[in-house]
Amino acid sequence: MRWLRFLLLCLPLCALAACGDLPEPFLGNPGGAAMVLRHPPAPRLSVLPPGQALLSDQAAHSFADAMAAALQGQGVPAYEQKPAPSDWRLAITASLRGDAVVPHYQLLDGKGTSHGAVEGPPVPEAAWLASAPTTLATVALAGAPKIADLLNSIETGFMKADPNSLYNRAARVDVPTVIGAPGDGDAALTRAMRIQLAGLGPKVQDNAKGADFIVQGQVRMVPIAGGQQRVEIQWIVSAPGTGPDKGERGRVVQLNDVAAGSLDHAWGGTADAVAVEASKGVNQVILRQSRKLPASPKAGT
Repeated sequence: MRWLRFLLLCLPLCALAACGDLPEPFLGNPGGAAMVLRHPPAPRLSVLPPGQALLSDQAAHSFADAMAAALQGQGVPAYEQKPAPSDWRLAITASLRGDAVVPHYQLLDGKGTSHGAVEGPPVPEAAWLASAPTTLATVALAGAPKIADLLNSIETGFMKADPNSLYNRAARVDVPTVIGAPGDGDAALTRAMRIQLAGLGPKVQDNAKGADFIVQGQVRMVPIAGGQQRVEIQWIVSAPGTGPDKGERGRVVQLNDVAAGSLDHAWGGTADAVAVEASKGVNQVILRQSRKLPASPKAGT
């Protein structure tokens, strides 16, 4: 399990340069978009309506709904529903402390073993007992970051203790052929990404056998005004397989406008410039998945 969020990294493409030196402005420039990561865990987190939190049954379900939504905002796949056997659970209680109510959050694994607990900020007793939807939503939003941090801490401990975990070895990464690029772009981008990403540490391969991650490049060319095309490149990092851990782990997005038709043949140095920058973002997704880098804060926080 891992609760990181969503990576969106807008990077410029190299100007057309089939040969010769690459223009400096197109290298080493990460762009202005915030870098945010998403890493959904497996299994899911079931948020149980609290039975001992000084709330009515209806308010308890409302609070569980609000908390699940707040945790989803933190990148945690949390749901207010009966847990499956493998699901972790968030047990919520609350207690009076003076003239305030303090919510308590405990994390339990599928066997019911506690792995830690945190408290939310105190809430005036009258407001808590009134249980207005806005109050419950505010309380949930205040508690969700602490719960997500606790989940991250738990997983870090698990991974450090496991000699076979990604924390203790290099990730195996399948980079299949890029799709959607005109000219020789699919082959050129694939080759360049494999070279650049391997240079950053992951063990890069051309098939999914034994892979920890798959990095799929997708290219879209969009006609725009002025005889230009917008080049949209996405590098989607996902986990292979069919189990509950399968799914997207992050992505790098690159955007730039070029002269229409200028990439219809050889990409040349443009593919290298794209891969140099995109591989950095992809590697950050992999490192955070492996717990070798801390989670990034959400955009706007």
